[in-house]
Amino acid sequence: MKRVTKILREIKIPFAYSHFAEGECPTPPFICYMSPDTENMYADGRVWFQKKVILIELYTDRKDEGIEKKVTDVLDKYKLGYHRSEVWIAEEKLFQVVFQFKI
Repeated sequence: MKRVTKILREIKIPFAYSHFAEGECPTPPFICYMSPDTENMYADGRVWFQKKVILIELYTDRKDEGIEKKVTDVLDKYKLGYHRSEVWIAEEKLFQVVFQFKI
């Protein structure tokens, strides 16, 4: 996960693994990231190679294509192919843009 935190530092907004502690959440924009899964390659009945699935969840209080571009620029710099999705979380009044990639 050191590689992921190195990537996130380059975006230059606050980030935390999974979530911020109660009462410590910064004002948007901020990022939560996690590794909820792996994709394993097997050989001879055991894991030969493992890739972690990484989710970077960008939260903003308004649509902000500039900060989204910062994220994609850093992912492109490290040659990480990603899938992007977006939702509006009405009860939180936040946009969530999720970037998923494997590392």
